[in-house]
Amino acid sequence: MGPNKGNISGKGGRCRLVLAALLAAAALFGATFPAMARPGDKILNRPYADQKRLHLGFSIGMSLQDLKFTHNGYETPDGQQWFAEVPAWAPGINVNVLADLRLHRYFNLRFSPGMSFGSKNVHFIDARSGTKATQDIKSVYVMLPLDLKVSGDRYFNSRPYVTLGGMGVFDVSKRQSSFLQFNTADAYLTIGLGCDFYLPFFKLIPEVKFCFGLTDILRHKRPDLEDDPETYKITQSLSKVRSNMVIINFYFE
Repeated sequence: MGPNKGNISGKGGRCRLVLAALLAAAALFGATFPAMARPGDKILNRPYADQKRLHLGFSIGMSLQDLKFTHNGYETPDGQQWFAEVPAWAPGINVNVLADLRLHRYFNLRFSPGMSFGSKNVHFIDARSGTKATQDIKSVYVMLPLDLKVSGDRYFNSRPYVTLGGMGVFDVSKRQSSFLQFNTADAYLTIGLGCDFYLPFFKLIPEVKFCFGLTDILRHKRPDLEDDPETYKITQSLSKVRSNMVIINFYFE
């Protein structure tokens, strides 16, 4: 029952994460919908903005961070079997700059480096005794996303788009000895959707991006815990850990 219970809890946490992101996306687009022109409007804001070769801007937003744990069924000498999950998410803050290069009428290459400040509260439970432990993991990410932006046709003062790309991430937060430690570098596959809203003096661009971690970020070798088997047993119970994120940004271009 232990493995099934852990897997179900993990899936539930990720489902809640995605549902919350979709609800936030709906609220995001609802809040910016008034910026769109109505069919009866005849004024086009910034009609030649998309013909520029290079666009610069910045963004502010939030991120929802999650971890996907793969357990290996390890049992301690006294029969303990530990499982990990992130039962809830805590929103973090993102700040980015943007450089957008026009490749074609419908294609743009976007580079938006920035920083993200967030945290994850990990819960551990022993399937046999029900003993619990927690770890609050704070992160300061330097993010280097590169995306291909594929836009549709402009409809008055709005233009929807999707993105596909990759993102390198470096965690520059101070590391402390605890149950789990993660590698500094990670890589993500990213898929996003958004919409350009053409306002009189700038473009407002709300965007939702789903980021899927590609590497095992768990630091398996822990020489700092060689004399602390009670802490090291958590790392020994995991075969790999991957990171996932949902990022909601507002770009100003």
